Amino acid sequence: MTAHTIMTIYGTRPEAIKVAPVIRAIEESSALDSVTVVTGQHREMLDQVNEIFGIVPDHDLNVFAHGQTLNALMAKVFTGLDPILAQVAPAAVLVQGDTSTVAAASIAAFYRNIPVVHLEAGLRSGNIQSPFPEEANRKITGQVTSLHLAPTSTSRANLLRENIDPASIAVIGNTVIDALLHTVAQGAPFTDPRLQDLADAAQPVLLVTTHRRENWGGAMEGVGRALARLATALPQYTIVLPAHRNPIVREAVLPHLEGLTNVLVTEPLPYGEFTRLLALSTIVLTDSGGVQEEAPSLGKPVLVMRDNTERPEAVEAGTVRLIGTDEERIVTEVAALATDPTHYESMSRSVNPYGDGHAAERAVAAIGTLLGTGERLPEFTPIATP
Repeated sequence: MTAHTIMTIYGTRPEAIKVAPVIRAIEESSALDSVTVVTGQHREMLDQVNEIFGIVPDHDLNVFAHGQTLNALMAKVFTGLDPILAQVAPAAVLVQGDTSTVAAASIAAFYRNIPVVHLEAGLRSGNIQSPFPEEANRKITGQVTSLHLAPTSTSRANLLRENIDPASIAVIGNTVIDALLHTVAQGAPFTDPRLQDLADAAQPVLLVTTHRRENWGGAMEGVGRALARLATALPQYTIVLPAHRNPIVREAVLPHLEGLTNVLVTEPLPYGEFTRLLALSTIVLTDSGGVQEEAPSLGKPVLVMRDNTERPEAVEAGTVRLIGTDEERIVTEVAALATDPTHYESMSRSVNPYGDGHAAERAVAAIGTLLGTGERLPEFTPIATP
């Protein structure tokens, strides 16, 4: 039997983390061959994840440029990807999530009559402007997808409301949990000695990540002021901020944190080090999408600096709370978790609504069904651990 070629196209660190387990599972399948294409939408952070999982891309579009517009980025992906699609002629194209790479790659494949497999399909915030442009990218991709790999039953319900064929949807869990469990088990050493000292001290940690485009400007300035106030109000905590490299983010947040001895600002961390930091953290404050999935899987309470989320499952489970970007509310919500043990306990239950570590296996089985080479596995059912 001739193996079917699956072309996986990705461009950012979050995509790389989530496609890596599937690429590995494709490589282990006798019925499938793997071809990988990176766009380089994120450059250094993308390369770090590929290295962790031992992935050497077959093609690299290298589209990254400082300060380029989303339209310029999309144009580069279209132009660079089309001849590769024509040359390889894969049986299917796999994309993940909601980036500009995903939207461009899925449309390019569709125009070539190549089936699109959308990993992490069906997430919706309900607001086309938030997260921007991710909400639109997901919906655009969904319109040209042949196989929707939904992480949860909530995601499937979103797709069904959009009149997606139920037979084209498989609920597999989220591969971010596959990647997370694999990487945490590796116990990556910290290259920043300050983080190793923090780990040795075993003191409470408030881990902060912020970069979301819709929070740029005044909202992010307020985040910086809130962190400064929390550093003073909670001296027993160390606030750790792996600072996004975007100068817009740094200029809004970092000036407020200067001179505060219990604030530790680092460069962006390699994925292995970040998962270790996440595992030793006490409270997580973020506007990231992926962290909303990863932290609850490690029993960490998460406060999300957004007004809506396309990942509501952990909100419903009680381990994630949407708090927006109002300075006063950020201070109040973090302080409540830090000072009220009952409140902390109620949010830190180890509830995992997103995966069990076997999503990649289900993904490959579903792809086999699409191509007529296998049968789907039983769908993912959320697991709560005591």
